Amino acid sequence: MTVEDDGRTRCGWIDQTRLAPADFVLYRDYHDTEWGQPLRESAALFERISLEAFQSGLSWLIILRKRENFRRAFHGFDVDRIARYTKRDIDRLMADAGIVRNRAKIEATIANARATVALPDAGQSLAALVWSFEPPAGPAPTGLGDLPASTPESKALSKELLHRGFRFVGPTTVYAAMQSLGIVNDHVAVCFARAECEAARAALRRPVGRG
Repeated sequence: MTVEDDGRTRCGWIDQTRLAPADFVLYRDYHDTEWGQPLRESAALFERISLEAFQSGLSWLIILRKRENFRRAFHGFDVDRIARYTKRDIDRLMADAGIVRNRAKIEATIANARATVALPDAGQSLAALVWSFEPPAGPAPTGLGDLPASTPESKALSKELLHRGFRFVGPTTVYAAMQSLGIVNDHVAVCFARAECEAARAALRRPVGRG
C-alpha cells in the first residue's frame, strides 16, 4: 500500500517514488477512476480486453501512454469495423509507431473482433459471456502478495474464449482483464478505491443477452 501526497491510501502498485511525474499521474488516475470499476458495455469491454492482450509481456504503463493512439488506430475499437479489417489494415497498423507494433497481437485483435460478432444471435453478448464467470466475493487482499496470477474462473473463461476463436486470452491475461473490468475487486483492503468499486459492483445490473 502507498499513501500519496493527497493523503489517500492506494494499492502498492501506485508508487510515486518510482515513476516520473507525468507517468505517476497517468497511473494514479487509472487506478483511482478505472481499475476495478465494473464495466458492462461490450464495446468498452472489448477495448479493455484488447489492450490487456497488447500488454502481455509489457508494462501496463506503456499501454496507458499509447491508449489514445490505439483508439485512433483501431477506429475506437469498433468491433464490427475491426472484424472487417484486411491485410491493408494490418500493414497500416504495423507501420503505426504510436501503438505496439506486434503482428501477432494485431491479428489477434482482429480475430477477437470476428469471434465477438460471431457470438450466437440467441446467445450472450461479449459482456454477458465474460461476466458469467464472475467468482463469488472473497476477502479483500491485504497486499500485492495476496493477488493471484490466475484463478479457476480465469482459467475457465480463458478456455471458453479460446474455444470461441479468441486469441491472446490466456488465464493470466484474462485475470488481469477481470481485475480491470471490476469482475473481481482486487483493490487492497485499505485502498480508498476498494469501497467505491464495491459499491459500484453492488449496484451493477449484470449484463445478459446481447445488450
